[in-house]
Amino acid sequence: MDLQLSDKTALVTGSTAGIGRAIAARLAREGATTIINGRSQDSVDAAVDELTEHTGGTVLGFAGDLSTAAAAEELFDTHPAVDVLINNLGIFEATPFEKITDDDWTRFFQVNVLSGVRLARLYLPGMRRNDWGRILFISSESGVQIPAEMIHYGMTKTAQLAVSRGLAEIVAGTGITVNSVLPGPTMSRGVEDFVASLSDGEDKSEAEVEREFFEKNRPTSLIKRFAEPAEVASLVAYLASPLASATTGAAVRVDGGVVKSCF
Repeated sequence: MDLQLSDKTALVTGSTAGIGRAIAARLAREGATTIINGRSQDSVDAAVDELTEHTGGTVLGFAGDLSTAAAAEELFDTHPAVDVLINNLGIFEATPFEKITDDDWTRFFQVNVLSGVRLARLYLPGMRRNDWGRILFISSESGVQIPAEMIHYGMTKTAQLAVSRGLAEIVAGTGITVNSVLPGPTMSRGVEDFVASLSDGEDKSEAEVEREFFEKNRPTSLIKRFAEPAEVASLVAYLASPLASATTGAAVRVDGGVVKSCF
């Protein structure tokens, strides 16, 4: 299927590894000029080189911590026009509620929510002028079913759903769409360490840890396994394309059936 992205420029935040990298790779393969982002110049340069080699597309890079307003402004000055904005940057960690400090709550909100809010605010005027654009927030099933082991993370994912829907409302009737994507448990960077932290230090195989995670922590999963980043990227690439013009204001799930609802 031709996703008609060959004349588009896409920005994917937090994209030197994991889901973000898979999204960037898919968009580049579809012909979009793709801007990737990470905090260190070395990681960005390495990802640009590898994605250029493997996708044959035009891949650009920006190194900066987009949880800060200064980095967002610098990014906008460097790349002032994008057609597709993928707000993927995010952090997570398993922490008992009583041990989540005020600084932790603030840090998670800055990284997971405000990074996307700032970029949407910067790039939306250009999309309005062109009467075309795609803004996507990579949220999570944790925004609907708040995980007890990381309530602060779930809070930020719910906030992304609210921001996404609100933005979709203000661009109603235009060629701009705004959506959220809700991945389920996905084998991205850091997930192995996260799951291991829930195994109480017992010596278990990767398969055992995965099986027990879905039995105890995500029993509603229908696929009973971690999704691959590329599986999430396929949905994101479609929603970023002109073909998805009638999908907006939506929270689209690629969660392996974790959310136990038909709505």
